Amino acid sequence: MNQFTITPKVDETQEFIEIANDFSNPLELVREAISNAYDAKASEIKIKFQVIQDYGESVLKIIIEDNGSGMDKVGLQSFFDLGNSLRRGDLDTIGEKGHGTKVYFNSKKIEVQTWKDGTEFKAYMDEPFRKLFDRQIPSVNVIESESETESSGTQITIFGYNNNRRDKFTHDILKDYIFWFTKHGSIEKAVQPDKFNTILFLQGLGQDTYEKIDWGHYFPDESQNINKLFETHLTKAPNFYSKKIRKSGTLRNYPEIHYDAIFSIEGTNVKYSYNSMIRRRGYNAPRGAYTIQERYGLWLTKDFIPIQRKNEWITYKGSEYTKFHAFFNCQALRLTANRGSVENTPSEILQDIQDEVKRIYNEIIQSDDWTAVEWLEDEASAYQTTERERKNFDWRLRKVNRSNIAVYKDTTLVEPERENGVFSIFLLLSNIEKDLFPFQVVDYDTHDGIDVIAKGDRKTPISSAKLYYVEFKRTLEKGFNHSFENLHSIVCWETSIKHDDILVDINGEERKMQILKPEKDDDYTHYYLDNPRKAHKIEIFVLKQYLKEKINLEFHPRTQDAVI
Repeated sequence: MNQFTITPKVDETQEFIEIANDFSNPLELVREAISNAYDAKASEIKIKFQVIQDYGESVLKIIIEDNGSGMDKVGLQSFFDLGNSLRRGDLDTIGEKGHGTKVYFNSKKIEVQTWKDGTEFKAYMDEPFRKLFDRQIPSVNVIESESETESSGTQITIFGYNNNRRDKFTHDILKDYIFWFTKHGSIEKAVQPDKFNTILFLQGLGQDTYEKIDWGHYFPDESQNINKLFETHLTKAPNFYSKKIRKSGTLRNYPEIHYDAIFSIEGTNVKYSYNSMIRRRGYNAPRGAYTIQERYGLWLTKDFIPIQRKNEWITYKGSEYTKFHAFFNCQALRLTANRGSVENTPSEILQDIQDEVKRIYNEIIQSDDWTAVEWLEDEASAYQTTERERKNFDWRLRKVNRSNIAVYKDTTLVEPERENGVFSIFLLLSNIEKDLFPFQVVDYDTHDGIDVIAKGDRKTPISSAKLYYVEFKRTLEKGFNHSFENLHSIVCWETSIKHDDILVDINGEERKMQILKPEKDDDYTHYYLDNPRKAHKIEIFVLKQYLKEKINLEFHPRTQDAVI
């Protein structure tokens, strides 16, 4: 018998590669740079992106400067090391893993110049990314000298970052990222307004000069008088409502763990007023723009920096979360190496956080503030002048003349232009042909779009039947604003999604579109949203094609004698 001991080893080169590549969003370089400057107690930060010519090649050059505490020899060693953080255990700082600055290694060259306590260090690292893939740990050449200035600070220059791809480094994209995902755009300002006075100067690509950006995330002013709001904006009044609610406390089962929460209820036009990056009809948004559904809702934050959205915690279906500009900060959250997820947090703590979020949410929607929102929505919905009714009637007459129609068993059907038209055709045909669709509606709701609760057959009693959601849409597109959870089917008029296209729900679940041709004469074209890890395929009934194949029903323009 032979007994021996194995001592686990670390493949240092591979770990450097993994960490450098783990930062999938190149903008995370900006987040890490700003975090380091704040940890160094800087009162001024400068970040500049430019493209220079180097032997005929266009090279991305990034300069990051701060007037913080600077680095000594030990600090400089930690800067380039992997997993060596001098701030580990310091509750007043952001950096703790020693991973953040490794995002800089995804470059052609790194230069660091830093001043501290009368000493200046100049450090150079050439070809870090190439050397890592050649399985070499890149070395750093350092020159130490007496500083010519009594002040402290650091300047970092990075060449060829992100393989010189620079589409994400326009000024508008950078400014938006800083406001949302860095310490300089921290929501902490809503909790402690005077904690920092740091100023950041930013010059992204396409910008000729530095722009001064003050500290703190922006929240709009609150609405003071909802009656005046309605008098001013009438039917659009809900879009201009704003109310900020701040909560703080401790977790139920962990009373030593503190949290701060900010729930800002904001109408659509309120968001438009301060966020120029939101795409909207009739507006030429900057490159990198996004929809309200893609950005707003509930963010979990650590160090008051947003980490991960959890919209499913404050919505049960649809997109109610879009009314919220909400953040829940807890220092007990444990992050992945790239700060992209909170899933390293112990499950029991994360569950307590979720419970607290839902408690706050339920308290809000039962409050006077939420009642004000609902009152505005009800008043706006009910308000119609005679002139508006007349214009609407004239428009309806013109629309009737342009409509495509079909007649089925003495019933005239109009080609739908909205979700409710799709639902109407479904109801009419379901009553004529009882077995046209493989489910039966038992309840429907039109509060946020149209969806129904259905069961699979007509005979099984509701009390013992399996119930599920069926969503109705005019056109099924990639911007899907619902959850796949409990969704059995989708009924739409048409779809722009192609075979093998990916559709993502509000929880981030992906499903692939599968389009299957009919296998026999009495069959029809099947559309499915498939996820191999899920037992159920979500079937899509594309009515324009489904009705033609099932009951030979086609829609045609109205004839001349039918024109009103």
